[in-house]
Amino acid sequence: MIEVLVVDDDTRVARVNAAYVEKVPGFHVAGEAHSAAEALLRLETLPRVDLVLLDHYLPDETGLAVVQEMRRRGHQTDVIMVTAARDVGTVQAAMRQGALQYLVKPFAFAGLRAKLEAYADLRRTLDGGGEAEQADVDRIFGALSAPSEPGLPKGHSPTTAELVRQSLMSAEGPLSAQEIADRTGVSRQTAQRYLKLLERTGRARLTLKYGDAGRPEHRYVWATRA
Repeated sequence: MIEVLVVDDDTRVARVNAAYVEKVPGFHVAGEAHSAAEALLRLETLPRVDLVLLDHYLPDETGLAVVQEMRRRGHQTDVIMVTAARDVGTVQAAMRQGALQYLVKPFAFAGLRAKLEAYADLRRTLDGGGEAEQADVDRIFGALSAPSEPGLPKGHSPTTAELVRQSLMSAEGPLSAQEIADRTGVSRQTAQRYLKLLERTGRARLTLKYGDAGRPEHRYVWATRA
């Protein structure tokens, strides 16, 4: 099993990411951390950590600072950045400091699964040891190129779909299209379109709220809470 440390300042996001990791065969969550200091402590105290899923925006330090400190302390643990930081400077710095992958939030399960499966392929390739011919080198570097997330229906954005999905997952009860729009910053019509897609694919359930007069309001709840 590949032992994973999930680091994110938002405890809910950390739980979701940990649940995603556990769904990928061959991976196990060794622990969670919600700050730079806690992440470094987990690396010192957990029996084994093979991979860190590392957020950049932490309350006490940046994720890149964590990587620097890891290396200073002699930890060669692999790192995949999982963060909303999308400026080129941060991406370039992560690459230069040895992050193997960089996954931009928000993302769906398929996006993280692709990165983890690519990482597992890389480990299998490296475990062979010995000397590498050019074809072997190409295969090693090719293992880092995870396939992109499966496509949505034409006209749908993966980023918007993930925003709507995360809003439903984090909600304490059913939400209307307008409430989703307010939380995500998209229009009500766009929110409605993505909510209908989630309903059709069985990931959200439609409920009706009846008022004093007029048509009932359509409200949606994440399927696991239905």
